[in-house]
Amino acid sequence: MIYLFKIGFLDVSWIDLLDIILVSGLLYQLYKLMRGSIAIRIFLGFLSFYLIYLVVTATQMELLSSILGQFMGVGVLAFFILFQQEIRKFLLMIGKSTPFSVDGIFSGLFSSKSALGTNITAIIEACKTLGGSNTGALIVISKSSELKFYAESGDNIDAELSKRLLISIFNKLSPLHDGAVILYKGRIKAARCILPVTENTDLPPNLGLRHRAAVGMTEVTDTLVVIVSEETGQISTSKNGFIANNLSMTELRSNINEYMLEDKTGDTKVEQVSKEQEEVTPQTSMEKAPS
Repeated sequence: MIYLFKIGFLDVSWIDLLDIILVSGLLYQLYKLMRGSIAIRIFLGFLSFYLIYLVVTATQMELLSSILGQFMGVGVLAFFILFQQEIRKFLLMIGKSTPFSVDGIFSGLFSSKSALGTNITAIIEACKTLGGSNTGALIVISKSSELKFYAESGDNIDAELSKRLLISIFNKLSPLHDGAVILYKGRIKAARCILPVTENTDLPPNLGLRHRAAVGMTEVTDTLVVIVSEETGQISTSKNGFIANNLSMTELRSNINEYMLEDKTGDTKVEQVSKEQEEVTPQTSMEKAPS
């Protein structure tokens, strides 16, 4: 084996260097996933416990080493239990980047209908009406998955997307208004769905449970969530843990188009940003929800 250099009694080769780079990249991705959440504190506590175990073992404290060794024996199982959400996000990130993903080069083999055939105008007009009457709404737009796990938490609809249907669902007197609507391939798959609430403690305190559920959903899935505030009537979107607040109709359309078009090439069915005059709300803010 050809060595690059030598540090004391250690011989460093190309394989060692590649190993270090890959481990560094993996640790960096894990840090990005846990940054800003309570999981980073648990991870640091677990790491401290492991370092104590190494010190105790090195100093040959047999009794204490034996006790701590019993805990370390189930460390892998405890790791998967404590960090199940972060592991799901990590696997989702890997799955999105593989050629076998829905957005990959083999997407045509697994899907006969484009996920882009969504009536964006119906969403825009419904949000405008709901915002004008201060009616809260939570709309999940998915382009790569039916989100069956979350759809099954609500009531199955499977109806064609329309402005009137969205307004009817989120009407304050409707039994379906409390929860989220899931859209996929231009259809309303389910209503009154329960979304995961983010554990991020760095979100602004003025964001309510509806906004926190939207952030939580985009942390664990590849979706765009549209939020209509019940208190102010303002419209927001959330994607990949980001929140864009206080959007105008033009900005909302632009955000939906950007989500539907990203990572796509060639001709699509997505509506382009309309040139029609729409009311523009000033001061669009972007806030990061660290994951």
